[in-house]
Amino acid sequence: MNTLMFLLLALCGGVGASLRWLADVVLSRVLPAGFPWAILIVNASGSLTLGLLTGLSLDSTWLAIMGTGLLGGYTTFSTVAVDTQMLAQSGRTEAAWGNALGTLVLCVALAAGGLALGMVLSGAGLPLAH
Repeated sequence: MNTLMFLLLALCGGVGASLRWLADVVLSRVLPAGFPWAILIVNASGSLTLGLLTGLSLDSTWLAIMGTGLLGGYTTFSTVAVDTQMLAQSGRTEAAWGNALGTLVLCVALAAGGLALGMVLSGAGLPLAH
């Protein structure tokens, strides 16, 4: 990895983390309290975006910068783990399972949907369509 790419990855990671913080603050003010809805939305939107970028077949350098840097900083599965543990410790077992499994299922589904959309938009078509 060259120095410029390293710096771009680091810069985009910082921008992504800042965007996550901003989204968490704004969404937490408007969404119902008691469940980590804001982080679920952040991770879901990041998964969709990464799938889309991958499906668009970006240059591997830009995919690394945007995917690993920006979206790696934006998404936060460690916060899902902490939020899930806190829900479980407070006796909210169903909410804890909902957070953990809901995040997994939703993010995988949105990543797959973004990938499919990106492939269609790029003209590559869907692999199952042939």
